Amino acid sequence: MPEFDFVKSTYSNAGGECVEVARNIVTTVAIRDSKTSDGPILRLTPTTWTKFTATLH
Repeated sequence: MPEFDFVKSTYSNAGGECVEVARNIVTTVAIRDSKTSDGPILRLTPTTWTKFTATLH
């Protein structure tokens, strides 16, 4: 399994409602809940991640 280097989203708030994203693996963007770091990880292709984040603006 790849070693993901997670960082908190810049949109995270101080109340703990955070997501973490890892983009250090070329073929995968990994997303997880920062409150459950040993929980499930959503894995997306970089293309899917780009399309998803484009819808947030």
